[in-house]
Amino acid sequence: MTEVQIHESGERIPISVLTGFLGSGKTTLLSRLLRDPAMSDTAVVINEFGEVGLDHMLVESSSDDVIVMDSGCLCCTIRSDLVDTLRSLFRRRVTGEIPDFARLVIETTGLADPAPILHTLMTDPLLAARYRLDAVITTVDGVNAFNQLDTQFEPIKQAAVADRLLITKRDLIDEDKTAALTERLRAINPAAPIHPITQGAIDPDTLFGAGLYDPETKSPDVARWLKEEAYAAAHDDHHHHHEDVNRHDDRIRSFCLTSETRMPWDAFADWMEALISTHGEALLRIKGILHVTDTDNPVAVHGVQHIFHPPAMLDAWPDDDRRSRIVMITRDLNREPVEQMFRAFVEANQT
Repeated sequence: MTEVQIHESGERIPISVLTGFLGSGKTTLLSRLLRDPAMSDTAVVINEFGEVGLDHMLVESSSDDVIVMDSGCLCCTIRSDLVDTLRSLFRRRVTGEIPDFARLVIETTGLADPAPILHTLMTDPLLAARYRLDAVITTVDGVNAFNQLDTQFEPIKQAAVADRLLITKRDLIDEDKTAALTERLRAINPAAPIHPITQGAIDPDTLFGAGLYDPETKSPDVARWLKEEAYAAAHDDHHHHHEDVNRHDDRIRSFCLTSETRMPWDAFADWMEALISTHGEALLRIKGILHVTDTDNPVAVHGVQHIFHPPAMLDAWPDDDRRSRIVMITRDLNREPVEQMFRAFVEANQT
């Protein structure tokens, strides 16, 4: 983990990653979004234009791999790797080769693990200077989700790392199934808002603005981003439910660690690296606000498995709560061993 050197701001272009299992409705959602005038300042990076059915929406061709939609948004296909595509988009935006855009959406394939994309956004220094991760949006097949969650790990991971969960095909399932699926998704990811939708219909504003930086207030919103109370409730609820060893998502845990003790940043980074080396693959997603001895300002940390975004030093604490708080979603890793490691670390750094 690197030293604290980045201040969180809204100046970089926010990126939303759209993911979901095969047949869960990503293409339907994306096609609907591309028709919405509210998306006029958006660039969308997809695997293939043809999958989304864009021909009748084409206005003009900016190049052989970027088109402008009638809603005004840009649509770009991945011709090489993601890093090259995003660097090229930014360069062409600056030079005026393509219209300006204020946000970007990346669509993954149905079988894709979203973690490598998130890792790319977190670790490439040129991308990190120009873009920031805003939200992971996951579509969940309302008709087939229960079977998929029972038999596949990919849709569970897609749900676990999400900032927004969309239950698709709402018109094809009844209220009881919608409620049961909502409860199951809440157990996997207690903090992400869940929205049942039909034919991809949803207000784009509902999907964006999920990152630490709140575009409405032009400042970080720690409480909305962290949602620590949701993790505390999920941990309490877990002990009241019978575990089915045949269900993949019963291997998922979510919890929150807190400490009143200020800690040296280097010591926390060493502890986090020790945790990653021991349990890296089990750490699906981590968010945290830390009170370190190096500065009076809060430091935000965000990781997916063994990769962490560069820590962000915020301008000020949002309220009088100065505790360090770390929320985690894990697989095959209970709270107890992680908390024991954390308490030992805190005690070793008390002054």
